[in-house]
Amino acid sequence: MPTSSNVAPNDLSAFWMPFTANRQFKKAPRMFVAAKDMHYTTSDGRQVLDGTAGLWCVNAGHARPKIVEAIANQAAELDYAPAFQMGHPKAFELANRLVDLAPEGLDHVLFTNSGSESVETALKVALAYQKVIGQGSRTRLIGRERGYHGVNFGGISVGGIVTNRKMFGTLLTGVDHLPHTHNLAKNAFSRGEPTHGVDLADELERIVTLHDASTIAAVIVEPVAGSTGVLIPPPGYLQRLRDITKKHGILLIFDEVITGYGRLGTPFGADYFGVVPDIMVTAKGLTNGVIPMGAVMVSKEIHDAFMQGPEHVIEFFHGYTYSGNPIASAAGLATLETYKDEGLLTRGAELAKVWEDALHSLKGLPHVIDIRNIGLVGAIELQPIDGQPTKRAFAAFLKAFEQGLLIRTTGDIIALSPPLIISESQIGEIVSTLSGILKTLE
Repeated sequence: MPTSSNVAPNDLSAFWMPFTANRQFKKAPRMFVAAKDMHYTTSDGRQVLDGTAGLWCVNAGHARPKIVEAIANQAAELDYAPAFQMGHPKAFELANRLVDLAPEGLDHVLFTNSGSESVETALKVALAYQKVIGQGSRTRLIGRERGYHGVNFGGISVGGIVTNRKMFGTLLTGVDHLPHTHNLAKNAFSRGEPTHGVDLADELERIVTLHDASTIAAVIVEPVAGSTGVLIPPPGYLQRLRDITKKHGILLIFDEVITGYGRLGTPFGADYFGVVPDIMVTAKGLTNGVIPMGAVMVSKEIHDAFMQGPEHVIEFFHGYTYSGNPIASAAGLATLETYKDEGLLTRGAELAKVWEDALHSLKGLPHVIDIRNIGLVGAIELQPIDGQPTKRAFAAFLKAFEQGLLIRTTGDIIALSPPLIISESQIGEIVSTLSGILKTLE
């Protein structure tokens, strides 16, 4: 009987792959056919150590039994239930579990299917909330340069990665951006939170002065900017944003699609930095990447503002066909149980020093101009090749795959975010492999 591991697709042309150099890939495909715990299996039978938790999402490792079993059982029992005007128990159970896990004050959950949809949901909630409390003039949204908030129009509008924005017209109107916190000249090779840059939060006051607070609905930032290359804020920066937004009646949204579910060694980035937003955006690790699902957590104040008027009237005209999907809900519950059983939401804190020391041992190798780390996430920034940006890091990506290691590159930055089940010896394996690769790059 043919299996996925011994049958290759006979034509690669139909699938237009996301965020991929399609022509390069299809000349020399890199195919995974199986995965277990910390490793992928390639179509030619090699084992590849997962240094990126898939795409920042497989926090508990691959093919975890409790999650696999929950999905199979749920598919046999209740595969789908309508999301509008009907419910099923597991969606409510998962929402309760998330509220228990979230920072105090985030008491209600809206379910989505991805980080991108979670961002769109959060932005719409923010705009609608300002309207229902009589602040309808607050329509402006503030993002941050180099921020990544998914690929839908709202997300790329408040996002600040040029290549994700430049081909898609004028995007949303009424959007402004804070400066990013990356300062290579002052903060290169910082261990953990860098020293310089807290004053950059004060740029929000300048933006408020420019537009007036009465026009601004919300500010959205990632606690740690992940997809752009792991940009870590200095101590006090997020608290300063929180203080300014409260002062001016502006909602603060944390995009925790990457920092959520244990990546920093705490349940959420909000816990790590000790700052509670009004809205928190999550996805990825919610279901261990197994089934698409996102969750947006909002404060009681925001939720209750909508619960007005006749009880038979829909309070918020928003949602998705698959919001709280039964199989995704079952996967989410099993994922949270796996995290709890194995202490994975705090394991990053236990390994953080080992991880930090291992990464920073690469300092001084050819082309390395910065190393950054926090929790179980890290970045190695490389000097770009003159006139050929991204080429050096992409060469490292290809070499790593050939040598049995999966890394992620963005620009000329190598990003690492392994599953939280990683061992100290596997951390050593990642760094040893990268060390050899960095010494051979042109």
